[in-house]
Amino acid sequence: MKVTLVASLLTSAVAVAVATAVAPRDDEPVSYEGYKVFRVSTHGRGAQVEEQLAGLNFTRWSQDSLSHVDIVVGPDSVAGFEALGLDYYVMHDDLGASIAGEAAGAAAYSDRRRKREAEQGAVDLHESYRRQVEDPSWFDSYHNYEDHIDYFRALQAAFPDNSESISAGRSVQNRNIFGIHLWGANGPGRPAILFHGTVHAREWIVAPTLEYITLQLINGYNSGDNFTTGVLDRYDFYIFPFVNPDGFVYSQTTDRLWRKNRQPAPPQGPANCLGRDINRNWAFGWDANTRGASRDPCSQTYQGEAATDTPENRGLDAYLRRLRDGAGIRLFIDWHSYGQYLLFPFGYAETTYAPELGVWHRTASLMSQVIRQASPLNTTYTFGPSASTLYTTTGSAPDHAYAVGGADWSYTIELPDSGEYGFVLPPSRIRGVAEEAWAGQQALYYLLEETFFDGIGPAQLYQGQI
Repeated sequence: MKVTLVASLLTSAVAVAVATAVAPRDDEPVSYEGYKVFRVSTHGRGAQVEEQLAGLNFTRWSQDSLSHVDIVVGPDSVAGFEALGLDYYVMHDDLGASIAGEAAGAAAYSDRRRKREAEQGAVDLHESYRRQVEDPSWFDSYHNYEDHIDYFRALQAAFPDNSESISAGRSVQNRNIFGIHLWGANGPGRPAILFHGTVHAREWIVAPTLEYITLQLINGYNSGDNFTTGVLDRYDFYIFPFVNPDGFVYSQTTDRLWRKNRQPAPPQGPANCLGRDINRNWAFGWDANTRGASRDPCSQTYQGEAATDTPENRGLDAYLRRLRDGAGIRLFIDWHSYGQYLLFPFGYAETTYAPELGVWHRTASLMSQVIRQASPLNTTYTFGPSASTLYTTTGSAPDHAYAVGGADWSYTIELPDSGEYGFVLPPSRIRGVAEEAWAGQQALYYLLEETFFDGIGPAQLYQGQI
């Protein structure tokens, strides 16, 4: 029986776990009622702020080592936090209420769809898919996993002669890691543009953004748009919207803020510490240092017992290598939220840079400029090498896609926002985020064929080994 997003969010009733604790039962919904999310300014004194927070029970959302840390604080710890006298502002005054607000639009969309289908009577499957793709209200709300699957079926049906459904294997809980493959008049078989989405379960804005980009590619090609036609004639797109399907479903039915996959704990670890961080489990750079991931199974960034010891990573890696050994990978993007960053290798070391640094940096700069100009909110993306711009990440997908997959361009895109709402972004922001991302993507596709001068400075160059 399908578990709806609305039901799962509005029936949450138990106190949330923080840090290393977990819900009493694996299937018991976690409630964030009364929890607050704070952005704490560090003013370049991150170590001191961390020391002050050490005695507090909290969950970390995100951090920028120089400017801030975002934390979730339970009702019993709010007074203690405020007593610390830190410089902060409130992102969510009641996180539970914000989560419930995410669900309202999904309920309305489902109701409208059922009513419309009842009024119009039975239609064939193709017609049903066509109506779904043509319904702009899809981007006004979040949706449950099964509806996302239907939407990608509808996208494929809207482009039947130049697309196919694809799979990169199965998840821990045997869900299909599904995707869509698009091509133009010269395909299939052109150099690949490869997207991975919903790597971290709680990053809900990623899937609708990829759906919007896919829809624009299809609609542009079908309408004869010269730019879109040229892009699809040059490249094959391989779009995987949910590379962590188990985690995403769990974030809808049980714990909205779940991040990792749902793999059982290792034998030597606590049985209740499930999951591995898929973006710390890739072979290249895995365990390259102790700062880029955790060896603690209870940690949000647990790297696993060994590189690629998750079924999700094994399937995705095999698919990536097939593309590499075929026409090659022109562009790889690992889609995430939040923070508004355009990041490129390397993540495993702050002072190691690829020879393509200049090209990637210039491209990201132009993308950021285009997005800002297209945005009514003046959305601004920070860009740079991953480790030196944000933080160290070992075993990350962009590093692996570049060093092992041979991708010419390899990026992490951290979608909005920059700290007003964080992971729990209101549905009213979905369309704007997606439109801005599409503007940036158009600039990027254009730049893939440009010639850049890549000056090599004094930084240590990557020579094919760590």
